[in-house]
Amino acid sequence: MVFNMVINLFAGLAIFLYGMKVMSDALQKAAGNRMKRLLEILTRNRVLAVLVGTVITAIIQSSSATTVMVVGLVNAGIMNLSQAVGVIMGANIGTTMTAQLIAFKFDNIVPFALIIGDVFVLFGRKKTHRQLGELILGFGLLFMGMNYMSDAMKPLREIPQFTQFMVDLQHNPILGVFAGFLLTAVVQSSSATIGILQALASQGLVPIEAALPILFGDNIGTCVTALLASIGTNLTAKRAALMHLIFNIIGTFIFLIILGPVVGIIKFTSIDTVRQIANAHTLFNLVNTIIQLPFAGFLVVIVTKILPGKEESDPSKLVYLDERILETPSVAVVQIIKEILRMADIARTNVKKSIDAILSGDEKLIEEVYTDEKTINALERKITEYLLAVSSKPISEDQSNRVAALFNTVHDVERIGDHAENLVELAQFKIDNKIVFSDTAIKEVKEIYSIVDRAIEAALEALKNDDEEKVKEVDKYEDMVDELRDSFRESHIRRLNNNQCNINAGVVFLDIITNLERISDHGINIAGIVNPSAINQKPKK
Repeated sequence: MVFNMVINLFAGLAIFLYGMKVMSDALQKAAGNRMKRLLEILTRNRVLAVLVGTVITAIIQSSSATTVMVVGLVNAGIMNLSQAVGVIMGANIGTTMTAQLIAFKFDNIVPFALIIGDVFVLFGRKKTHRQLGELILGFGLLFMGMNYMSDAMKPLREIPQFTQFMVDLQHNPILGVFAGFLLTAVVQSSSATIGILQALASQGLVPIEAALPILFGDNIGTCVTALLASIGTNLTAKRAALMHLIFNIIGTFIFLIILGPVVGIIKFTSIDTVRQIANAHTLFNLVNTIIQLPFAGFLVVIVTKILPGKEESDPSKLVYLDERILETPSVAVVQIIKEILRMADIARTNVKKSIDAILSGDEKLIEEVYTDEKTINALERKITEYLLAVSSKPISEDQSNRVAALFNTVHDVERIGDHAENLVELAQFKIDNKIVFSDTAIKEVKEIYSIVDRAIEAALEALKNDDEEKVKEVDKYEDMVDELRDSFRESHIRRLNNNQCNINAGVVFLDIITNLERISDHGINIAGIVNPSAINQKPKK
């Protein structure tokens, strides 16, 4: 009997968790860029951060997933600890939505949800219809799993040891907290363990007096996921995960002190134990946030004292990307663009250094370009790997197209870095062979480089802001670069014919012009993913 009960319980839990995932994926696809906008308002104030954490967790159906994402964002330098604490508090509130949903009696409509959801997924012609089908199907699976767990636990009524254990929990809240912590640490989902608790309550097996301490332990246990996710992250990300643990431990301590009055309040809200558990979960996290939010700065100080130290910088390390952010693909797509822009800034700076090295003969600049080129190559590899990971996640069609285009953008940026390396090779050749440019040649190099640099700057602004006007601006600069290239080649050939410069200087000069023009071409490619139709499609000379 026990064996069958355990198998059925885990089968129900598997269906429950899968239903949560299907709902989560469907909601994330529908949310799309709204997730980006939610995160952008984090910089305003801590109260808004709480609201953002609440909404995002309500969408992805897991406070653990939200906290893991926060750890990733902190690790990527997108979010500081002050912002993170608000989102973490909001995540705890948002995760209570699952328990509230379970408390509704939807048993009779579960078969219809499964059928309708399946029809929409299999036969829906529009993307929005299929996403709606996934949402309905996930909803049906969630309650199907819940019913399965509830039925699996019926035999527990006949086991005296379990009944006695529940009695012991009523008189030993610390044991209940430990039990909830252990169960959630194993399952890695407080929503799932609270679902199990509600399934027990639906069979009359758990009174609210015993359920509350277990529920408090569930909230502590959910921190284990974030703590595990923080392994291998930077110091600030570890502090964010620890802050989540401290926040829930403090809340549990407060509620254990006032456990008697809390039980009375919860019983007053409903006569249904399943609903009482949902209400207790919401009350715990809401009150906990209200109490601790004014002291959020103090929480930051505590974790900084517990984990002291400073971060070490590594330019080849991804700044805006972290594998934990992959759990929220719509956010990951936005962060990829930020990382590409950072890589592009390094490449653009390298081009400037290479031109300065050519004109000044500074070998220190040449070494800097070679060092930075290694960073660019490392970033290209890491960003490309990240793009591959995102492309396999549930993202909208528009985001999928953008990810596909960004593969080419990363390559274009890397090629700009390669041309900067070509230019410093010319600089070294110029130094080694004591080549001297004429004043006219120097002026022309400065002139065409100035236009190329403006083209790259405009291209990066176009990518950053989806600015179609900047795309047109890049196209204008590209035409100017092509005209200057042709004009300078002709004038340089005339200088060679008139013996105004030697052959070596002529070869170096023409190679410089060619590399700069190709850099401009990559700029037009970068801008082109914003709006290809805004690019002048006339053939290049």
